Parts: sequence; structure tokens; C-alpha cells
Amino acid sequence: MKSIGGWLFIFGAGSFLLNMFGMEFMLLSWIDNWGPTAGLGIRVGLIVVGAALWLIGRKQEAASAPAGG
Repeated sequence: MKSIGGWLFIFGAGSFLLNMFGMEFMLLSWIDNWGPTAGLGIRVGLIVVGAALWLIGRKQEAASAPAGG
């Protein structure tokens, strides 16, 4: 989950920043099909869900790691 979350966060944040300069990732070029407001919501959603998955994955890794090593 940590890896997928990291990629979602990177693509969401990158898409958000690139959109400010009038560019977009080819993979995410469909985001603005429903208008700029929906596109912004999808980008923010990618960032939030990605960060949440990354944090959950990080906690799971820490819980499964042996203590005191």
C-alpha cells in the first residue's frame, strides 16, 4: 500500500503543479473532461488518498518490523 500511495501522491501533486502551468501528465489528461472544478477535486483526491495509503502502509511496516534491532 505504501508504494501505491506514494505514486498516487506524486501523480496528484505533479498534476496539480503542472496544471498551474497549462501542462498535464499524459496518463492523467482525462481529468479535466468534467471541467476545471472537478479536475481540481480529482487532483486533491489523488493527493489525499495517496498520502493516507502511504501513511497506513508505513504504519503496517513499522508494526510488522521486529522490535529492538
